[in-house]
Amino acid sequence: MAKNRDKTILLVIAIMMVGGFLFTAAMIYMITRSTGEIGLGALGGRIAQIDIKGVIEDSEDIVRQIRKYDDDNSIKGLVLRVDSPGGGVAASQEIYDQLMRFKENGKIIVASMGAVAASGGYYVSCAADSIVANPGTITGSIGVILSYPVFEQLLDKVGLKMEVIKSGDLKDVGNFARKVTPEDRKMLQALIDDTYDQFVNVVAESRDLVIDDARKISDGSIYTGRQAMELGLVDRLGTLRDAISVAGGMADLGDDPRVIKERPIKRPFWTALGGILGVDMEALLAQQRQWPTLQYIYGY
Repeated sequence: MAKNRDKTILLVIAIMMVGGFLFTAAMIYMITRSTGEIGLGALGGRIAQIDIKGVIEDSEDIVRQIRKYDDDNSIKGLVLRVDSPGGGVAASQEIYDQLMRFKENGKIIVASMGAVAASGGYYVSCAADSIVANPGTITGSIGVILSYPVFEQLLDKVGLKMEVIKSGDLKDVGNFARKVTPEDRKMLQALIDDTYDQFVNVVAESRDLVIDDARKISDGSIYTGRQAMELGLVDRLGTLRDAISVAGGMADLGDDPRVIKERPIKRPFWTALGGILGVDMEALLAQQRQWPTLQYIYGY
């Protein structure tokens, strides 16, 4: 009787252990499917998706995600979902540079363009091995802009004046309290021209275009996805799903690869308010904080 009882106890323990293992495995699977953040990498390769939405004001979070997926050996490629009019020059360049480092390890990148992928949004897309756009995507707007308000006449009317002590005539370029001088404009134009050349060189190199041909279509014009493909700025037309299939094929994972992405961070109050009012509050606040600044941006 005692032996039978011991066998029964051992059997129950074994069943509980197996059940616990299966339950744990099921939970991990469910979490993996819902968040994409906990996966069984050893079971096969995956594609990561990173979304770039709205004005590119800061590169820190996007660069963090790229580096994380670069360090993950189970990640074989990246789909960059771009729905952005662009933004800061430096932020766009930092994202582009990190994407180029991502490819150094033999991983692939496919850019998927949403409603808008213009200016800085197109700049970061240039790092991709393949660019997929919807036929009606707004893209292009290859160029640079710098602007700031001048309140000189308004200040004169209300009797206000800003006193500036400076080490050189050009030290306070961008001062909203005085008009732009010819010297100011000459220096700022040289700044714009150099930054513009950097953009055109990236377009020419990434799209395998002669520099003069790249310059001809880099006059700030915007294009539909279909027009952009005819000009050589886009590789094919399609949706996000199509871009994922392309990435899967390029990474030898098939046309329906496993895709992971981070959960979106809760939107700040100002972003939510802007959505209600139909105003891009992040872009507006960024302009208020950064005047004057170089921008790869469409619809400034």
